[in-house]
Parts: sequence; structure tokens; C-alpha cells
Amino acid sequence: MNAAPPVSVIMPVLDEERYLRTSVRHILEQEYDGEMEVVIALGPSTDRTDEIAAELVRETASGGRRVLTVPNPTGRTPAALNAAIQASRHPIVVRVDGHGMLSPHYIATAVRLLEETGAQNVGGVMHAEGENAWEDAVAAAMTSRIGVGNAAFHTGGEAGPAETVYLGVFRREALERQGGYNVEFVRAQDWELNFRIREAGGLIWFSPELRVQYRPRPSVRALAKQYKDYGRWRHVVARYHQGSISPRYLAPPAAVCAIAAGLVAGAVLTPLGFVVPAGYLAAIAAGSVPAGRGLPPKARLRIPLALATMHMSWGYGFLTSPRSLARKVIASRRPAVRATGTVYFFTVVQS
Repeated sequence: MNAAPPVSVIMPVLDEERYLRTSVRHILEQEYDGEMEVVIALGPSTDRTDEIAAELVRETASGGRRVLTVPNPTGRTPAALNAAIQASRHPIVVRVDGHGMLSPHYIATAVRLLEETGAQNVGGVMHAEGENAWEDAVAAAMTSRIGVGNAAFHTGGEAGPAETVYLGVFRREALERQGGYNVEFVRAQDWELNFRIREAGGLIWFSPELRVQYRPRPSVRALAKQYKDYGRWRHVVARYHQGSISPRYLAPPAAVCAIAAGLVAGAVLTPLGFVVPAGYLAAIAAGSVPAGRGLPPKARLRIPLALATMHMSWGYGFLTSPRSLARKVIASRRPAVRATGTVYFFTVVQS
């Protein structure tokens, strides 16, 4: 039987004191027979993230699974990922976020799937779970079709080829061939990298066997910022790669426009205009019922607010995404590099 290949786990962190230690513990306790290292890329945090990371380095210094750190002065995720990849050593690279908790067999299952499918990257389900009523409500919204449509990595689905996956477990050769992440993609960097891998003939594979426990944003404000950024950068992706948009992505901006028009019409022209926003509220209230099954009343009551925050923020971000941002990103476009092509150098520091 072949020995399990050594694995590098890379983790970009910024202000992650709440979950960093627990997230790293879920990595170090993986039921995996191969060698493993964890490389944390430290952004300019304002909390105890750096202190906790230093403690983890000291605590694992003499063990078989060591934690290392590298600086990420920009604080931006793609630069952090590239810095961590460069500092890592092993042929399999596992991406984990500072608030993600790997299931016990995650790495072993991912390595097996890479071998079985021949994929360049495999990933699975972003399993949102909260620790209070608000986070439970957000988790329910994020895993419901009324919240995120038919996105498999949120709602689950059958294993098979995918455009992109949550986080990802990569063959290092695929990352190095493509030159890592494009640092201009402050968000949606996973989609862009997976697009280049697919364009070069590589396979991206989704499997519901892979589950990462995810902690939702702890407040309405934080959730709104997260989804505004998602919408803003999804419009950049649509401009970057024409034909990548679908009705699922157009639903939130259409809802924002329709609700705004209804409110104006209701206030200025006729009360019938209020039918549109009222209909939307009725729809998310009805959709909250199946989404909230099994949750306590406090969480179920918050699901409509979570859904409205996600929809409206995503739609607003999409509608206000500046063309100048897309032009800057398009100008940084890297061609996909096939196996016989040139290997790009990684870009780490934002210019």
C-alpha cells in the first residue's frame, strides 16, 4: 500500500482570535496518516490573532505536525494564500480559513478523491453552524435554496465536476503552473483560479463527502458587508468572463430594483406600488419556515432578517460594482497554463 502523501495546510487569517485556535486544532487532529504542516499567513490584525498564532507555533515546535507563520502585510486573502503556498513544502495543498473547522476525515477523504478522480482540486460543502440565535438564523439562510439558490457547496448535491468549490484541496503542481491566486481578486479569487485550472484542461471536483464547519458572521452589519462584497465581486467576475452569469446571480439585483421602484411608486404614485416589497417580505417569511425547521423560536424569528440582509446587500453590491474595478482586474488577466507551458511566479505583495 502506498504511503499517504505529505500535506501542507494553508490558512489566511485576519482578526480571527475567536476561532483560530479551534480551527487549527481541527487540522492537527485530522485522522490522516501522512506528514502534515500548517502555514498561517498573518494579516495586520487588531485583536489577539498574532499572539495566538505565536502560541501555536511554540506548542507544536517539537511535534510531528508543526505550525508555521508568514507575514501578509496587505491583509488581502489572495496575497496571503500565495505567501503561504510559497512557504509550504508538500505536494498536496489544503486551503482552510481561520473560522473553518475541518471534519475529522476531511484531508484523508480529499486526498483519496484526488487520486480517484484525477482532479486538480477537490472541495465540498460549506456547512454553516451558529453558536447563538442570530448565527443559527444566518446558517439556516445560507444553507437554504431561498437564501443561496442551487449552489451545491452551500446546499449539498451529487458528486461531480464543478466550476468552483469551497476552499479546495489542490495538487501543488496545478497551483504552481498557474502562478497561484490572482492578487487583484480581493474576493472571488477561488473562482478565478479554478477557471484558469479548468481552462488549462484540469478537473475541479465537488463531493458532499467533504464538509467544513463554517461560523457565520456575528452581526447584521458584518453579514451585510460580507454579502455586499460578494455581489460587488460577482459582477467583476461576470465582466471578466462573459457567459458566467446565471439567473441565480441576477435575482438579488432584480429584487433590489423592484423593491426600490415599488417603494417609490407607493410613496409618490399609488399605494399599489407597495405590493412589490410586501410580496417580497411575504416570500421570505414563507421561505423561512422550512429553513428554520428544528431551530428554537429565537433563531427562526431572525431568519427573514438574515435572508433580507443577504439578498439586499448582495444585490446592492452587484448593482454598484464599478466598471473601473473590472477593468483593473481584466488588465491583470493571466492566461491558463497547460502542463507543457511556462510556470508563473507567485505574486504576494499588492502593488
